[in-house]
Amino acid sequence: MRPHVTALTLGVRDVAASRRFYIDGLGWEPLFEQEGEIFFVQIAHGQMLGLWNVESMRGEYGDVGHNDDGPAIPVSLGQNVASRDDVDDVIAQALAAGATLVSAARNQPWGGYSGCFADPDGYRWDIVYNPGFRIDDDGAVHLGAAG
Repeated sequence: MRPHVTALTLGVRDVAASRRFYIDGLGWEPLFEQEGEIFFVQIAHGQMLGLWNVESMRGEYGDVGHNDDGPAIPVSLGQNVASRDDVDDVIAQALAAGATLVSAARNQPWGGYSGCFADPDGYRWDIVYNPGFRIDDDGAVHLGAAG
């Protein structure tokens, strides 16, 4: 199997709340939606993010790790952006859409700048400016020293 991901699906407790956050709040466009059950958004070339009712997800995947009163399973999603200002802007937009601030954007010991917010189900989004990160036209990712 070659390393290629076309879909990342998160089990959510309230599809409507996730829709309000990602579609209404962040302005992402749904590719497909079954109201109250699941929706998908394109997140990159050939890649989509699915937000699926966790109860329905269990029917197909078994126990997916949510407990009734705890946070989401330990997973984080990341977005590399072009500047420090972009980090601040993305986090501000997410907070305005209803996200919870996990860690304020700040200079990091590794030379970049990042901050983190949580979506309505507690999934962490790490928003990062790393001057050593680049994507070639063919999609190849390069990580170099940030500072």
